[in-house]
Amino acid sequence: MKNQILLYIAFAFIIKVNAQETIIFPNQDRRVITTGVPFVLIAPDARAAGLGDMGVATSVDAFSQQWNSSKYAFSETKSGIGVSYTPYLSKLVNDIFLGNVTYFNRIDERSAFAASLKYFSLGDIEFVTDEFSEALIQRPNELTIDASYALRLSDQFAMSVAMRYLRSDLRLDGVDGDATPASTFGVDISGFYQGEEQAYSDFNGRWRAGFAIQNIGPKFKYDEGGQENFQPTNLRLGGGFDFIFDDYNKISVTAEVAKLLVPTPPVLGFVDTDGDEAQDADEPTIIVEGKDPNVSFLSGMFQSFGDAPDGFSEELKEFTWALSAEYVYQDSFAFRAGYFNESEEKGARKFLSLGAGFKANVVNIDLSYLFSASKIQSPLENTLRFSLTFNIGAGEYLEY
Repeated sequence: MKNQILLYIAFAFIIKVNAQETIIFPNQDRRVITTGVPFVLIAPDARAAGLGDMGVATSVDAFSQQWNSSKYAFSETKSGIGVSYTPYLSKLVNDIFLGNVTYFNRIDERSAFAASLKYFSLGDIEFVTDEFSEALIQRPNELTIDASYALRLSDQFAMSVAMRYLRSDLRLDGVDGDATPASTFGVDISGFYQGEEQAYSDFNGRWRAGFAIQNIGPKFKYDEGGQENFQPTNLRLGGGFDFIFDDYNKISVTAEVAKLLVPTPPVLGFVDTDGDEAQDADEPTIIVEGKDPNVSFLSGMFQSFGDAPDGFSEELKEFTWALSAEYVYQDSFAFRAGYFNESEEKGARKFLSLGAGFKANVVNIDLSYLFSASKIQSPLENTLRFSLTFNIGAGEYLEY
């Protein structure tokens, strides 16, 4: 009899344990990393866009502030102004765009500074409270203002530091009680190497390399009761080579990888204590795989290299990569092509890009066009983007 009682108790315990099964929330196979102010990752200039959204290791231009401001220390032009315009979601609307203005000045042989403004307009939004009220039209927007200083540490290597103010005004008056814009600040640290021109058998050549850690800064909230958002802290690494055939013809090939230094979303679930396969109020959400993403921005940067639930294989998928080639004739005409790739599980951005550049006196005109190669259509697909650069004091410094 005693043995039977013990058997019943053990059987009841097994049933209780089985009832407390961990239920994983569905649709977590695509753990896309999300951040606040993602517009800062959009390529603002047509040259970089034509090269597959890269710029950390390409040759210097007026828009280097957006990719690697240490390149300004190698500019042959004393100063310049860059203006660019990028339509966004142009197939759906005609008033969403990204605009950018950049100014740089090479102070002397070893140093340079730059400043830029990036403005992202989400177009006109019409808000109607009821059928009798007049429509309230507002234009949400986001912007960044930054400044950088580049110092040449040797003949071939320079580093730079940039400070950035970010402001996001997405809340609508009349909808939110407090429509104060969200704001924060960030820092960029970058470096650029440009080797001496060397003679090979049939051509001359020059190596280039660069790195940048961008948008290092505190988390922020869009509203008082909302969650804290990471900035799109981004690591870029790149290298390239210039094939210099003669005084008129040059081909540059470049490769770049990038990774968001932001925690990976963990696999979430709950312990189903009553066995009904539904989460009740007394069954809190738990982390099943991965690490807690609610950490400081500095801890998040280091955690981002080892917190993917599927381990190292998933960490590799969080790197994007791009390849590009640029042909330049007599420093007056350029033809560009690039390819950008992102894992299907991390955003699925894949596209080909083409671009061209023309130089007339002190003005450069750059154009680019994007062809999506992913099942998920790019907001910039079939969009023509253009940039203007005004060069002041061209040829004042000799670097090439």
